Amino acid sequence: MFNKTIPIIIISLIFLFIACDKPIENPDDIYKYNVLVLNEGLWNMNNSSITAYHTETKKQSSDVFKVKNGRSLGDVANDMVLSGSKVYIAVNMSGLIEVMDVYTGKSIRQISLRNEEGINRQPRCLSRYKNKIYCCCFDGSVVSIDTATLKVDRIVYAGANPDGICVSNNKLYVSNSGGLNYPNYGNTVSVFDVSTLKVLKTINVGTNPTLIKADAYGDVYVLLKGNYNEIQSCLQRIDVSIDTVVQTFSFQLSNFDIAGDLLYFYNYDYSNKAVNFQVLNVKTETIVDESFLKDNISINIPYAIDVNPTDGSVLITDALDYQSIGDVYCFDKNGKLTYSFEAGICPKKTIFINK
Repeated sequence: MFNKTIPIIIISLIFLFIACDKPIENPDDIYKYNVLVLNEGLWNMNNSSITAYHTETKKQSSDVFKVKNGRSLGDVANDMVLSGSKVYIAVNMSGLIEVMDVYTGKSIRQISLRNEEGINRQPRCLSRYKNKIYCCCFDGSVVSIDTATLKVDRIVYAGANPDGICVSNNKLYVSNSGGLNYPNYGNTVSVFDVSTLKVLKTINVGTNPTLIKADAYGDVYVLLKGNYNEIQSCLQRIDVSIDTVVQTFSFQLSNFDIAGDLLYFYNYDYSNKAVNFQVLNVKTETIVDESFLKDNISINIPYAIDVNPTDGSVLITDALDYQSIGDVYCFDKNGKLTYSFEAGICPKKTIFINK
């Protein structure tokens, strides 16, 4: 005799398997990827992207943002920071901060950064501190975003074309590059009280200050790009207790990152295409490794360097020719290659999602 319950059971099992196969958006999704790479893309091409990668499973998404949202990230993504479950991304020519859920890859909000006349502020670099995200913009503004409301709560002004921002000793440091005033580059760092955003001091530094980062000993390091001619790049150290430059290092550099006692940096010489990777101990202020990469890896044009504070691994990206799909290389703290993968065009920034 025909049993009517059998088809019902079969149909129920089919729906069960379909439901199980459907991606479930919950916090466990974070472990599908533990490295996110922000790809800058090309100017006016609207092709910024985010490459997602897992270091153990080797699972990869070449553009997880577009897959999850059905649209491009925007035009020229310059920086990103992780705060709690959210990733904040400065998209320069699109004039906005994209807020993405790190668990799902989905957009939560786009925070427009345009002035009263509707002109793009050109968000450039980001820094996280407590419940705020701070963004320096190329129009000279410094924008404070509340991470609870995801709204701009304060706007103040630094110098010309800020190109770096960090927090140390309850103060906000902003480097004023003057990059759009060639050949008259800037030479100051603005210091704000992080609570009130009132200006405390303007520090005189070298020519064309850009990237700026703090160590754990009360010092802030600023990369000076020079004028790309007779004034060469260098690194200066600011003592935040007196807000004064106390040391100028003799070596040249193009980019750096700090984790623990170590400052990893590289220099790319455009004249002869030579690349050098070194390590500075920020406790002793001495070079401890003059050739960090121990494997014979050919990196054409290094474009970013980021250190995982959890395990000390160092990710270095290669922009190749600034037009092609770039590469990402991971080295352990001893300079040995552990893994590599393809990213997008001009891989600019890497963040690590650690358990």
